Amino acid sequence: MQFSQKEKNRLKEKYGEWALVTGATSGIGRELASRLAEAGLKVIITGRRTKLLEELASDLFAQYQAEVVPVPGDLSDAASVQQLIQEIDSLPIGLAVLNAGFGTSGKFIHAEIEQEVNMLNLNCGALLRLSHHFARRFADQKKGGIILMSSMVAFQGVPNAANYAATKAYVQTLGEAIALELKGEGVDVLCAAPGPVKSGFAERADMRMSMALTPEQVGIPILKALGRKTNVLPGFLTKFLVYNLRMTPRWGKIRIMDKVMSGFTQHQLG
Repeated sequence: MQFSQKEKNRLKEKYGEWALVTGATSGIGRELASRLAEAGLKVIITGRRTKLLEELASDLFAQYQAEVVPVPGDLSDAASVQQLIQEIDSLPIGLAVLNAGFGTSGKFIHAEIEQEVNMLNLNCGALLRLSHHFARRFADQKKGGIILMSSMVAFQGVPNAANYAATKAYVQTLGEAIALELKGEGVDVLCAAPGPVKSGFAERADMRMSMALTPEQVGIPILKALGRKTNVLPGFLTKFLVYNLRMTPRWGKIRIMDKVMSGFTQHQLG
């Protein structure tokens, strides 16, 4: 999808010169950081892998002459979230892309509980702390945008990805609510709910995903939706499932998602 100069100008004019992207070293986070740099914004990027952050910063400077500030840290740790907030507090950030997260798959009873708790801390806890911080900050300045990374699994329970889907349901419902609360404060909130995307996510979640999009197919639709919608569903599979299941009883949605997720995790039974 083309990223027009008009759209690049809109982002910079509406949200200012600085943006934060969490989980920026791969997948959708890396793509969003790249497109914001292309639009002329200065970008703070975070992630656990220092070397990858530094390489991305160098690449974006070489390609777009963009100022990119890498801030490594593990946001599943509340102390690291607070440290990030303190490190970037002096910068005039107008856009927060809260993308950091990971998934797991398989039967809930077979899950490693510490990994599941870690996912909960990152997908929900860190996102809550950062959303609250930037919601207050942007409301005070009467200007800003927050992108929360939801998922197509956020709209019902999903067997074989029970806890992951639950974390994304939290993101979705939080985002929809604060979008309305902050509308009168000049703050835009967007819940982005993509389907399968080719990135490091599938490998970490141990899923083999069909009909997966590339990050490049997802990034621009998300940025174009910011300030225009509360929800965006990038990709055919997400739109098909969400729109066509609206009239299906919740128990039916769960069974359908069981079939979908079973296809992604069938190899785990071998």
